Amino acid sequence: MNQPPVVEWTEADRPCSARWRSENGSPPPRRIAVADDRTRADEAYKLACEGTALLWRGDFHNARQLLTAMARRIDRRPRKAPPADVTQAFHVHRAAQNHRARILGMLLVPLDAAYGVPLHRAPDVREACTRAYGPAEPDPTPTPAPQPAPGEGADTAEGSAAATASLVSLRELLALIGANEWRRKGVEIPALGGDRIHPHYGVFSPARGEYVDLVAEAPLPSQELAFDIGTGTGVLASVLARRGVRRIVATDQDPRALACARENTERLGVADRVEVVEADLFPAGRAPLVVCNPPWVPAKPTSPVERAVYDPGNQMLHGFLTGLADHLTPDGEGWLILSDLAEHLGLRPHTELLDAFATSGLTVLGRLDVTPRHPRARDASDPLHVARAAEVTSLWRLGPADR
Repeated sequence: MNQPPVVEWTEADRPCSARWRSENGSPPPRRIAVADDRTRADEAYKLACEGTALLWRGDFHNARQLLTAMARRIDRRPRKAPPADVTQAFHVHRAAQNHRARILGMLLVPLDAAYGVPLHRAPDVREACTRAYGPAEPDPTPTPAPQPAPGEGADTAEGSAAATASLVSLRELLALIGANEWRRKGVEIPALGGDRIHPHYGVFSPARGEYVDLVAEAPLPSQELAFDIGTGTGVLASVLARRGVRRIVATDQDPRALACARENTERLGVADRVEVVEADLFPAGRAPLVVCNPPWVPAKPTSPVERAVYDPGNQMLHGFLTGLADHLTPDGEGWLILSDLAEHLGLRPHTELLDAFATSGLTVLGRLDVTPRHPRARDASDPLHVARAAEVTSLWRLGPADR
């Protein structure tokens, strides 16, 4: 495992260094200024926009309030009307999201060597960080943060003399805390009789349940064997097992997804029928049922969890279709579960999908459709509302063309 890069800054006229942690691969900030409870939101926002990160040494709850205040300043900037062209509107929307993430990512908090946050009123984030970053390791390089001078925040910089082993953006740390809570509580899945799937950090949560319902309702071509390609949390493999499929081979390349799927299938009591294996798309052999729910938008992801939504150049989609015929039994079916949002955004023409079926030696045996139930589909203020309101998620039943 590669060690995180090192970030350097000057604090109280002395050089400091620590590891830099960023799940989305953002580079370490080039400039860092120390901030505390006296730092005003306008000043923090200005520095962040200029490319200076702010290392927080004050009260943790005040840091959260500052982050909210900075977000308000982003949101109240004059907005242009969204472009009439929906594809351009998508790119403008993504650019605005990236800008927002970059600015808000400039507010940093320290972590000690055991993933503790040495700030007053900070929550215990050790479990969340361990699950996202792996076990804490001793680091000989970090330097201790200087003690604040009398009257300069000494009462709020609790533990400030402790070694700062790493820095992380507060926004990312809050995401880790939220993800850990979702992992604890789980997501209720009606297709599993109300049982829950517990997503790990960085693994896409099955909160949009309509695609799961399609797999629960489609007629099974066989109960002997199924492949679940890109299993993620293992939710579709678990649904197939609950439907009576005697053996499922679930594949993924992401170590987090593999661990998550194994844990969920064990928790749901189907691990004896679901084999979770590391593979690039397909396992060896053929099956009478091969299921895949690939990312549905051909764009670049900006975080690990976005890889379940954004797939540059439709690589996984085309990889699945290209290899499907060679992994189906002669009378088998491939189930492609795919949203058509990319088509409504002008990012993938409908004919591209149909042409891909034909060139891959596949024929359409049937199709089940469902409209989305998520709140964005009904939010008229969303800049992509027109596309989201027209979205349909389909389960394409595909078979070999020479069948």
